[in-house]
Amino acid sequence: MNKNRRKKITDVVEQISTLLEDLKDLVAEEGEYIENFPENLQGSEKYEAATELYDTLDECASSIEEACQTIVDEVTA
Repeated sequence: MNKNRRKKITDVVEQISTLLEDLKDLVAEEGEYIENFPENLQGSEKYEAATELYDTLDECASSIEEACQTIVDEVTA
């Protein structure tokens, strides 16, 4: 890999990292939303959908973070 491609890869990872922070903020917001659900609505379809979305967003954020770290490790090796 030459210097130009390494720079492009690093730039893309930085852009993804910025978007990842936005995604993590959404995960936190969704978590707060779930935590503040009234007890009588917990177990409802709306609650289950919110919980499923939270889990999916959190899993995606973790996967993206792991992928970025793997790329950084390869570029800096």
